[in-house]
Amino acid sequence: MSTLRLTMAQALVRHLAALRVESEDGTVVPYLGGVFSIFGHGNVAGLGEALWAERERLPTWRAHNEQAMAHAAIAFSKALFRRRIMAVTTSIGPGATNLVTAAALAHVNRLPVLLLPGDVFASRAPDPVLQQVEDFGHGDVSANDCLRPVTRYFDRITRPEQILDALPRAIQVMTDPALAGPVCLALPQDVQAEAFDCPREFLAPPVIRWRRPPPDEGELQRAAALLRQARRPLIVAGGGVLYSQASEALRAFAEAHGVPVVETQAGKSSLAWDHALNLGAIGVTGSPAANALVREADAVLAVGTRLQDFTTGSHALFGAAPLIGINVQPADAAKWHGVPLVADARVALERLGPSVAGWRADTAWTARARELASGWRSRVAEITAAETAGALPYEAQVIGAVRDSAADSARGDIVVCAAGTLPAELHKLWRAGAPGAYHVEYGYSCMGYEIAGGLGVKLARPDREVVVMLGDGSYLMMNSEIATSVMLGRKLIVVVLDNGGFGCIHRLQRASGGERFNNLLDDCVPEGGQRTPIDFAAHAASLGAQARHVAGVAELREAMRQARAASCTQVIVIATSPERGTDDGGCWWEVAVPQVSERAEVMQAHARYLDDKARQRR
Repeated sequence: MSTLRLTMAQALVRHLAALRVESEDGTVVPYLGGVFSIFGHGNVAGLGEALWAERERLPTWRAHNEQAMAHAAIAFSKALFRRRIMAVTTSIGPGATNLVTAAALAHVNRLPVLLLPGDVFASRAPDPVLQQVEDFGHGDVSANDCLRPVTRYFDRITRPEQILDALPRAIQVMTDPALAGPVCLALPQDVQAEAFDCPREFLAPPVIRWRRPPPDEGELQRAAALLRQARRPLIVAGGGVLYSQASEALRAFAEAHGVPVVETQAGKSSLAWDHALNLGAIGVTGSPAANALVREADAVLAVGTRLQDFTTGSHALFGAAPLIGINVQPADAAKWHGVPLVADARVALERLGPSVAGWRADTAWTARARELASGWRSRVAEITAAETAGALPYEAQVIGAVRDSAADSARGDIVVCAAGTLPAELHKLWRAGAPGAYHVEYGYSCMGYEIAGGLGVKLARPDREVVVMLGDGSYLMMNSEIATSVMLGRKLIVVVLDNGGFGCIHRLQRASGGERFNNLLDDCVPEGGQRTPIDFAAHAASLGAQARHVAGVAELREAMRQARAASCTQVIVIATSPERGTDDGGCWWEVAVPQVSERAEVMQAHARYLDDKARQRR
């Protein structure tokens, strides 16, 4: 066996630099889009030297916040439907623990990312070292152990040759359609620098080719039998439709059998917004058209969705309709005691079609779906075009101005968002004309994902206009990657909606009978304190962006026109109302209201809560 003397870090980096992935058209590209890195004493000497040597094949991107760079890496993979990844490396201590939130986000959303945090000395000779977490009951614990519950695969490399097994296992997990998620290889700083005789074949890994698990014939026939009995079927399109690149198969199946389609947050853009059978968003943030039909459906075909509570209305929306679960992950396919069809979404839809040949939904059901879908499209245009004289605009009007500022934003723009009221409004009102045009992280609903995620999307899709929409609360939580986008020359358009605090949770608080408390900034000023207006545009300009405030929707339209023509990152700030939301659509979402309170408003809210909970499916 031919070998080469390398450090563990050099072997790891050279393997990653050599990894290639083959697309279905035969194109072969690097599997890694690069490595985001913030160096410290736990990774600069070992891994840093190895990355420098491979900088031409494997670019290293400098970031400003460890959580943010991991968000960017995750967004990169999501934007490319999990077909490529990025890695992130940090030092030990706070650099490593800053990855925990991002790892949890990737875990919940089933998105691959390779985490490479530095770790304490495997030799333990200098223990305790700077930033080391000491556990007096467990000698082998380090700060990196907090990443175990939020990763799909975790390993600590305590000898250089262990990388020969650990790294391929990590890659296998990230490329497994059923297991895909974050993986962590904790790298003790002394082991990074230790040399071993590395087999040369390790430095030339095989090309990654994607598996498409076919359905079991028995499961396929059970699903087909259930569908053939249905007269009012409905398809719920989840993120798995996009990740398996099954949009065309979904369209063909829906048209062939007259089945209306609704979209989850992760699945939005699976079907073009103007398709006649697309009823729009489902669930708590859903359209009235989608939620009306899902209540009446006599069979639900759930494709690539994990059936999160926002999709199911906390299990109160779907009624008694039987469920067929198409999913590569058996645990997701079997949810709600339905009929599982464990398979790749595209293969399953392509195989299911011939199995129900000649079957169609009732013509009246299909016609009603088309009518409701058309009506909702007209209503969206009305909502987003409305003007509010003498009052602050709200999210719907801002969305309309941003969306319509390009001739064909539905197919040209990628909108990025994560938390607050905006995901609800965008789910209903954004027009997504092509797969991936809607990039909203709503599995973990992580404030601070937005700008960093937008950077990751832009790295993945440099030819597209990436529009980041976020509230002032999310901006304050994490904004440093504006500077990274400027530094890297990756233009973003960032639209900040300043509603003076946490407007979304303020409204939830009030709807639950609570008093105004600790959400809007004006409600948080203690005696002796003072209101502190924040100049978001000035702050963004200090990070290198071109930034401006706009006085209203008309100015926003003009600012968007100028932003599209610009070549560097743009930040546009507009004041919005914290009190308003789109009334159309939506459904119950279980938020537990106190059983006992001195406030009548809380007790009234609790009574409403019990009434709604009585309709919950178990």
